[in-house]
Amino acid sequence: MSATFRGRKLRRSLGAAGLSGLVAAGLFLSIGTAEAATLFGADFESGSTTGWSKSGGTWSVVSDGTAVLAQSDTGSERARQFAGTTSWTDYSVQARVKATAFGSGAGVVALTGRAAGSTKMYRLSLTGADKVQLEAMNGSAVTVLGSLSQTISTGTYYTLKLSFSGTTISGSVNGTSVGSATDSTIAAGRIGLLTERAAGRFDDIVVADGGTAPPSPSTSTSTSPSTSTSPSTSPSTSVPPSSDTLYVAPGGTDSAAGTIAAPTTLTSAITRIAAGGTIYLRGGTYAHAATVTIPAGNNGSSGALKTISAYPGEKPVLNFSAQAEDPANRGLAVNGNYWKIYGLTVERAGDNGIFVGGSNNILERTITRYNRDTGFQLSRMLSTTPNSQWPANNLILSAESHDNADSDGEDADGFAAKLTVGSGNVFRYAVAHHNIDDGWDLYTKTDTGAIGVVTIEDSLAYSNGTLSDGSQAGNGDRNGFKLGGEDIAVNHIVRRTIAYRNGKHGFTYNSNPGSLAISNNLSIDNTERNFNFDAGTSVFRTNTSCRYSSGTNDRIIGNSDATNQFWSGTNGSRCSSYSGALAWSFAGDGRLAVTIGGVAVSL
Repeated sequence: MSATFRGRKLRRSLGAAGLSGLVAAGLFLSIGTAEAATLFGADFESGSTTGWSKSGGTWSVVSDGTAVLAQSDTGSERARQFAGTTSWTDYSVQARVKATAFGSGAGVVALTGRAAGSTKMYRLSLTGADKVQLEAMNGSAVTVLGSLSQTISTGTYYTLKLSFSGTTISGSVNGTSVGSATDSTIAAGRIGLLTERAAGRFDDIVVADGGTAPPSPSTSTSTSPSTSTSPSTSPSTSVPPSSDTLYVAPGGTDSAAGTIAAPTTLTSAITRIAAGGTIYLRGGTYAHAATVTIPAGNNGSSGALKTISAYPGEKPVLNFSAQAEDPANRGLAVNGNYWKIYGLTVERAGDNGIFVGGSNNILERTITRYNRDTGFQLSRMLSTTPNSQWPANNLILSAESHDNADSDGEDADGFAAKLTVGSGNVFRYAVAHHNIDDGWDLYTKTDTGAIGVVTIEDSLAYSNGTLSDGSQAGNGDRNGFKLGGEDIAVNHIVRRTIAYRNGKHGFTYNSNPGSLAISNNLSIDNTERNFNFDAGTSVFRTNTSCRYSSGTNDRIIGNSDATNQFWSGTNGSRCSSYSGALAWSFAGDGRLAVTIGGVAVSL
């Protein structure tokens, strides 16, 4: 997915890693019919490596946007993790794989399959010599079956896929073939993760029978919902159904078993899924007239999240167009704790598309659009909910919210954590655009008092105040990032974000007199001020403000040093040399990549 708007001349490379160039997957799931049965999957969100057997290396589950399995010892001659059974023959395995360091040019970070022993397997390797190689390993001998020259950037995830069908072995990286070969050396075996003289990270492992894995999330240039109401429901019984895995389809019924062959409904599955279990939504449009609620008390745990996920390679759309515009008519309400919501589109609700009243949840690669209030909002569940139970420690990751508009044109933001939220809520790699009010709203009111500190990082707000069709109904505030309200001090954190051509200010304190941490941000051609901070003791570091021609000077009150370049009638050196469009995309690991005039923006 990408979006393009004409911009101004700009040269930008600030600070260390943030919005830099990864690419591809997650927010927009390409629709496909995944006939093969899923044999095994692992995303490590529970923090557990149950089902894996280790040999060598230093392995641990770490946070890298989401939980991933990491091997950190670059000196290890050979570090391995194996899963599955030795009887697996024709299947495919895919995973997101990242090399974090190479101990030498001979270093390898690999996905393996048909592992018949600790040194007998096929593998698809990222190498320190800037190649991806399809290899057969037998003892100390490694035979190259296929090779692709590819710059291997440490810190970048690559989607690797190995497929086995009879004596045919094939591999691909980010959908590009590395090679295919005929080899009869190894007929069956487990999957594995391997490093040699390198450190690496692994996530989102999916194994499917028949040599055709459900495709991983991939970039799409369309955000229109699927119109299918009858996705594939292959009756494979390779994996026995249990309360740990339930399948939902648009044609499912409440009383159905929840298998692929007999899918149930989302509302029924929510009441039946066990802690640590996953509800898979098949692709298609789900028409709902009432809010789908995960009620308070329906909780996972820190080591066993409950998950609602798009089925790999498919795109479920929850459509609430039957609802009237009304504050009671939300789309998906997540009032439980320790849930993960992955890959869902929620649209046309009578109020918020996704509402989060619970805590310790992860909401990843969601789209909220065309809703009749804020697309994605965190707030307390009820007016009687005490401060200690306000939503806290939620992570919103690789999400998009756009074209949300209420009838009076004043209230619908892209994202909001406002009025009644606790501490520890984080927005990361998120994009808010073409919402009728603000991109982000962290408003506070005197009658409810201060909210918890919110962190917004590595994110983008553009063209808020105007919908995609060009309309500007009502009197919305139209800011990119609105960071307060009613003279209540909250010390929010905003870093490595971009505000581009919003209808009012790019970044505004909005009467928040606190000490906000505003660092490594970029603001371009917003209608009034790019940065607007009229009071408080906020700390500003390494921020840049650019304009195509004239515009209102930035206003900064607080601690600002020479690392900043604010607009005061002219552009500084950071804003020269490049002209053209703003474009953005989500990467294979869900990160946000932004370019202006074809030049990558690194914050």
